[in-house]
Amino acid sequence: MKSQLNTLPARTHLLRRMTAGLLIIYLTTAFVFMAGCTKKEQAQEERLVNVHVWEAKIREVKPHLETTGTLRPDQEVLVSAEVDGIIKSILVDEGSVVREGQLLARINDTDYNLDLVRTEAALRQAQASLDNARAEYGRKEALFRDELITRQMFDDVSTRASLAEAELERVKATLAIVQERLARTKIYSPLNGAIKEKKLSAGDFVRNGMPVFQVIKTNPLKLSFTVAEKDVSRLKKGQEISFTVDSFPDRSFTGQVSLLFPNVEERTRTLQAEALVPNADRMLKPGYFARVRIFTDAPRDAVVVPVNALIYDNATIRVFVVKQGKAEARVVKIGNKYGDVVEITEGVAVNEQVVVAGQNNLSEGVKVNVAR
Repeated sequence: MKSQLNTLPARTHLLRRMTAGLLIIYLTTAFVFMAGCTKKEQAQEERLVNVHVWEAKIREVKPHLETTGTLRPDQEVLVSAEVDGIIKSILVDEGSVVREGQLLARINDTDYNLDLVRTEAALRQAQASLDNARAEYGRKEALFRDELITRQMFDDVSTRASLAEAELERVKATLAIVQERLARTKIYSPLNGAIKEKKLSAGDFVRNGMPVFQVIKTNPLKLSFTVAEKDVSRLKKGQEISFTVDSFPDRSFTGQVSLLFPNVEERTRTLQAEALVPNADRMLKPGYFARVRIFTDAPRDAVVVPVNALIYDNATIRVFVVKQGKAEARVVKIGNKYGDVVEITEGVAVNEQVVVAGQNNLSEGVKVNVAR
C-alpha cells in the first residue's frame, strides 16, 4: 500500500507533461494552418484577371430601322393573244431583255390578209356605188327643179344616194376592224423589261385572250419589307433605304420608300411597305433576299462601344468598365447597332475603358490587368 502511494505523484507529473506536449502540438498546427490560409487569401486577393479594353468614343451615326425584304418586279404583265390563229414565229426567249413596243411573236396572218383584200374590194365597190348614186342625184335634182320628174322619183334617187353613203361608211368600219385584226397578229411588248416566261411555242394554236408571255419590269425594282408595329411611326414615304443581298455581300444598294400599306397585319403585328430601287445595270434580280436599313433621322453624334462588350442578363444589359485597375459593372441602355458597334444612350461616358474580352471572368471590384 505504501509503495502505491509513492508512485502516484510520479504518474501525475507524467500526465501533466503529456498534456502540455499535446497542447503545444495543437497550437503549433493551428498556427501553421492559419498562416497558410492567410497566405492563400492574400494570393487570391492579389490575383489579376487579364482583359482587353476599348475606349468608348463618339462617332457620327445615322439612326435607322433594320429589317429584311424581297425584291420584286415593278410591273408584271401577262401578254396575251388578241386574235385566234397558229403561232408563226416567236422572236424572244425566256430571260430576253425587251423594249416597249418590241415585236415578240407573229400569228399566221393569211386569213386576215384575205379578209383585208375582200374588204378593200367591198370598199371600192361601195365607193363606186356612191359615186353613181350621187351623179344620178345631181341629174334628177335638175330635172326636179324644172318639174320634169315627179317628187316620188326624186325622193327615190335621194334615198339611193343616202343608202350608198351609209354602205360606204359600213364598209369603212369593217375595213378598220379587219386592219386592226391583221395588226394584232403581231404581239408586242407592253413595257421595258425582260421575258420571265414563254408559255407557248411556234406552231401552237392560240385563241383570243390566251397568255403567250409573262413580261416583268426590272428597272426600277420594288423592295417589299415589313416593320414592327412599334416602329411604324418612324416610317415615312420618301425615306432613304440601304440594303445588301447575298449575291453581292460587299456592295450596298439604295432606294426610297414609295408605299406604306394602310393596315397592320393582325397576325404578325407588322406593316407592309415598299421601296423603289434603281436597277439600270440589271445587277439585281427579282426574288433576291435583302437585309434592309431604313434611315429614320438625320446623322448625329453618339457614344459607341463594340457589340461584344455587352453582357445580357434577361432584360438587363451590362458592361464592365476599368476604373483605377478594378472592374466596375455598369447597367447600360443601348440604341441602334451600326456594324460591329452599338450606340450607348446611358451608362458609359466617352473615353471610358470598356472591357471587350475577359468580361465573363469579372465581378464587381476585381483587380484587372489590361493586356496590350
